[in-house]
Amino acid sequence: MLSTETAPETDPLPTAPCSVVWSQGRPYVLEPAAGTLRWVGTDHRGRPLTLSGEELRRRGWTHRRAG
Repeated sequence: MLSTETAPETDPLPTAPCSVVWSQGRPYVLEPAAGTLRWVGTDHRGRPLTLSGEELRRRGWTHRRAG
């Protein structure tokens, strides 16, 4: 049975700028940057962290914050 907390690998990441997804308990926002899109959030110490779509897929993601 699939977990409801993490999107299955077949689910595509959102592509609209300013979309928000959650990964490892932290929000990531899709921001345009120099003609490309990147996911921006923070690490466990609150430092800025930028991830590619592939990195975010490997970490696991969901549309909702885990409760």
